[in-house]
Amino acid sequence: MEIELSAKAREIIACTKALLAIGGYHSFSYADISDAVHISKPSIHHHFPSKAELVQRVVAAYREEALAGITKLERHVQGPLEQLQAYTHFWAACLRDRNSSFCVGAMLAAELPTLPAQVAAEVRGHFVDLSEWLSSLLNRGAADGVFVLQGSPRMEALAFMASVHGAMLSARAHGDPELFTQILQPALRRLTLPA
Repeated sequence: MEIELSAKAREIIACTKALLAIGGYHSFSYADISDAVHISKPSIHHHFPSKAELVQRVVAAYREEALAGITKLERHVQGPLEQLQAYTHFWAACLRDRNSSFCVGAMLAAELPTLPAQVAAEVRGHFVDLSEWLSSLLNRGAADGVFVLQGSPRMEALAFMASVHGAMLSARAHGDPELFTQILQPALRRLTLPA
């Protein structure tokens, strides 16, 4: 049974999520959170005894948000191609608005070898969730004649995920959010044109 979080605990989680998107697991400490949310470090430890426990909680919540977003997308956007475009448009808008401008899962995946086991498990789970949805989406699109897959739906999903995350990195590295869309256009075209 999920324990209801206090307003301050939710604020700590939101701050941690933002810090993770900016610099990953090793880029911040409880002192950074303390400064941002105006709470003492011992009080943060009261809510979350360890950084690993806090980040695990954040990534678990991030996974739930992502799955809820996918469910909403599938409910409100018709067609596999349109759903895939809506998914990429979401990240393009985040990059332009500097709002959650980087996937927390992708940021943490780069640090996977040095993450605590429970955090690494949540990160891997995020990638499984996303790849299963993309694989299912591409499979449906191929069955409908919308997508032309050159490999299995799973491998195409993994390749598309890599393109999305690579485009995020390039946009960040060059300080140009529009690069994200420019990089992904060929990946989308490749899925819709005969080989």
